[in-house]
Amino acid sequence: MGKRRKAFTKEFKENADNHWQDSGKTADEIAEALGIPNGKYFTRWKHQMQQKGADTFPGHGKLLGKDAEIAQLRKELKNTQQERDILKKRCAFSQNFKLK
Repeated sequence: MGKRRKAFTKEFKENADNHWQDSGKTADEIAEALGIPNGKYFTRWKHQMQQKGADTFPGHGKLLGKDAEIAQLRKELKNTQQERDILKKRCAFSQNFKLK
């Protein structure tokens, strides 16, 4: 069986990043102390926190903020387009039926 990826909570990531910034140690030293595979995780987490702010690390495929709103709007648009297509087909069928 394959290895299972270790999951870290949002709070753990934030605390680990803060600990790394406050200490004078390297990312690899902090990673080893906290049980993180390597120090590259810190730079990735820090970059994500800088870009997304409060919406960082939603976890398990959850969307936050504008991403969630966009996903909801896309879903509504798809449903509306399906309803429109059904009505178009029904209207076309009704017109063909009346002409004969």
